[in-house]
Amino acid sequence: MTEIRVPTLGESVTEATIGRWFKKAGDAVAVDEPLVELETDKVTIEVPAPSAGTLGDIIAKDGETVAVGALLGQINEGAAAKPAAAPAKVAAPAPAATPAAAPKAPPSDMPLAPSVRKISAESGIDAATVPGSGKDGRVTKGDMLAAIEKAASAPTPVNQPAASVQVRSPSPADDAAREERVKMTRLRQTIARRLKDVQNTAAMLTTFNEVDMTNIMAMRAQYKDVFEKKHGSKLGFMGFFTKACVQALKDIPAVNAEIDGTDLIYKNYYHIGVAVGTDKGLVVPVLHDCDHKSIADIEKGIADFGRRARDGQLKIDEMQGGTFTITNGGIYGSLMSTPILNAPQSGILGMHKIQERPMAIGGKVEIRPMMYLALSYDHRVIDGKEAVTFLVRVKENLEDPARLVLDL
Repeated sequence: MTEIRVPTLGESVTEATIGRWFKKAGDAVAVDEPLVELETDKVTIEVPAPSAGTLGDIIAKDGETVAVGALLGQINEGAAAKPAAAPAKVAAPAPAATPAAAPKAPPSDMPLAPSVRKISAESGIDAATVPGSGKDGRVTKGDMLAAIEKAASAPTPVNQPAASVQVRSPSPADDAAREERVKMTRLRQTIARRLKDVQNTAAMLTTFNEVDMTNIMAMRAQYKDVFEKKHGSKLGFMGFFTKACVQALKDIPAVNAEIDGTDLIYKNYYHIGVAVGTDKGLVVPVLHDCDHKSIADIEKGIADFGRRARDGQLKIDEMQGGTFTITNGGIYGSLMSTPILNAPQSGILGMHKIQERPMAIGGKVEIRPMMYLALSYDHRVIDGKEAVTFLVRVKENLEDPARLVLDL
């Protein structure tokens, strides 16, 4: 008999929800055949069969929340076997001390270790609520990990919504009969929570500009065929925008920074998140070290991310570590929007629909393909002058593509 357990899901991800089982008890399974779909806060993953045989007991049913390492089911060797008894319940880890000698919470002015601050920010668990086992009652990394494990193993109350969840009043009977109620996926719940958290935490502001896309479109039209033939990828606009943003980030480093407690972390690397829409919600895979990538590398990377995002094949580590995000509402026809920050980042660029408009050029009116740009930023980190200057740099880089090639 082989156990099927929840695999390690990645940094800061401690639990998942059973999306669906692809097999039922008694079905034959082949090694590495997908058995069950898990929905996490960030991506949907498939758990493959660790061995061949017959699927025995399914311990975790559809819709249940499971922690990393939890038992999902069993595979029996050969033909269908008698269902095995349910596994014994594993006792929770013993606390660091007995209740009589429980460690006291640290003073509110005691500084937290960087590892503790990082875990607190990623898990959402307030370190001030965690009993500390370190010197003078300090909270250690082990204390935080134990708190996460305890929270993950705690049963989720049924029919008891969290305080932050909006609960609507009942609909009239006639309307209720024509409604369809569908449980939100973990991804959609996380999107809702994170976006609201950003609005509650960051001093978010948006500044706008517009860019004349004439030269970029002319370059794309001239080279798109030879580009695709050489690189095996279409020449879009995202490669130009990514390179334009990287150069602007180098000029205005505050836009590439984030807050860590009372510190500002300036990042001298450029990991650009690219928002991708899927039928399950918006995901933001990250292209690392874009300052060292060519436009062709960026276009191929984005195309690969888009394809795998729609197929639910992105990995956890591909969604982490971004320093700045680009989102393109223009592909859906959006003319103007105010994008919401992708925490803990301090800036996000919104692209929009290219639309021909009459523009005054050299004293004459000409029809030009124009795009509105929007930069949403955290005013706690970025001053208005820096935000406006950043957007002007992006505009200049795009209107004169030679600047991107010459790194000007």
